[in-house]
Amino acid sequence: MKYILYARKSTEEDDRQVLSIEAQLVELQEYAAKEKLEIIASFQEAKTAKEPGRIKFAEMLSLIERGKADGIISWHPDRLARNSVDGGKIIYFVDRGLIRSLKFPTFWFEPTPQGLFMLNIAFGQSKYFVDNLRENVKRGLRQKIRNGVWPGWAPVGYLNNPKTRGIDVDSKKALKVRKLFEMYATGAYTLHSLANWCRENGLVGNLGKPLVIANIQKNLQNVFYLGLMKWKREIFEGKHEPLISKKLFDSCQEVMAKRGKVQEVRKHHFTFLGLLKCASCGCSITGERQKGHNYYRCTKKKGPCQEKHYLREEALTEQIKNFLQKVSLSSQDTEKVLAALDTEQDKAREDAQSEVGILKDQLSQFEIKLQRLLDIYLADALSTEEYTAKKQSLLSQKVALVEKITDFEQKGLSWLEPAREFVKSLNQAIKLIDENNLSELPTFLKNIGSNHILRNRQFVFTPKIEYQLVAERGEANQNSLTFPTWCPGRESNSHDVAINRF
Repeated sequence: MKYILYARKSTEEDDRQVLSIEAQLVELQEYAAKEKLEIIASFQEAKTAKEPGRIKFAEMLSLIERGKADGIISWHPDRLARNSVDGGKIIYFVDRGLIRSLKFPTFWFEPTPQGLFMLNIAFGQSKYFVDNLRENVKRGLRQKIRNGVWPGWAPVGYLNNPKTRGIDVDSKKALKVRKLFEMYATGAYTLHSLANWCRENGLVGNLGKPLVIANIQKNLQNVFYLGLMKWKREIFEGKHEPLISKKLFDSCQEVMAKRGKVQEVRKHHFTFLGLLKCASCGCSITGERQKGHNYYRCTKKKGPCQEKHYLREEALTEQIKNFLQKVSLSSQDTEKVLAALDTEQDKAREDAQSEVGILKDQLSQFEIKLQRLLDIYLADALSTEEYTAKKQSLLSQKVALVEKITDFEQKGLSWLEPAREFVKSLNQAIKLIDENNLSELPTFLKNIGSNHILRNRQFVFTPKIEYQLVAERGEANQNSLTFPTWCPGRESNSHDVAINRF
């Protein structure tokens, strides 16, 4: 009889089960020599047998079907098959008489009803082992997730720690990944330009491969960088260190959602398109090009409108700049104000302790809510979809609260950082005027106020109260350096402001 020698290991990775194939070959060759078996071919395969589709296994069966061999030598039946399809093929070949002999150093087989029965049991045990192992692995992965440990490969910016089995921040790439989010959040960069930036700045994946557009888009949507983990469509808390803030992550999602919409291709560019509404009927203000100039008017989509006049873009720009002039702050004065705010920082940190205590109480309430939500879900009072959605919402709020606590502990009261940003925005106003940068005006106007309308060819909007106070004080005293800041102890979105003079 002629035999085919078949040896297999379960993984294709070169650094795992290195000696498995070699050990099988040595043992099988010694066994064949001892039993005086003729070997006409030898097949080696590094692939799992839990699923059908092995190339070398198929080639071996093809040789047997063509009558080139009568039997197989292998270490154990589980080397031949761990799934019902391949196991069934072996048994079917025995039933047809194509396989007359199966030789295993660790298992007895004869082509009799009893032998086929025992072979069926061996294949069944092999499949049971794989199925049971799969469930044990899944259980282990679920437990790692519940413990806040990511069970897979870390995304770029992080590294898998083989000693602790945890996830560490990659100090060489973390800053570049954070920069990637910051650039995209501005809305000035496309995914293609970010891919070029990664190539120019040497930011590659953890396997050394370049970051393509698909990789970058996936990373920008990955909540892992927030300190969360998405596993099987469910959000979990992670123990790894967040790389970015929730505010930055949300900004990136807004930019991506906006770019996902179909953009209408326009022949002419109108700077203030999409910013203004009609004061009379509430319709959007559209733009037209006439005699080399841009004009803005009501679309009148709701019917006749009282606003029948056109407003030239130059006139609209002049009205906007007149308001910006009232809320602008020179670079020299900005440096003075920021320096004064820095002196308040130490005192603010002390005053923040009581506020931190309140926030931590709120954080504990979120923990209670999450536990109650889990209890309700386990009691079958919620569907999986409802539980997942509610849990994601609570975890998102919890992450925002944790960031707020961190800001209080590290920076003092929350009014300081918004105050700095507010002062910088006053300085940005004068830069927009001096540089005549029209493209950034709509974004700036949306940031400092709302309800932007045209009424009788006049630009009107509702500034945030701090900008309104600055504008009023600027009109009252053009030579006085005044600006509003948040009162110590107030929330950053409070409308209670104080006018401090420097």
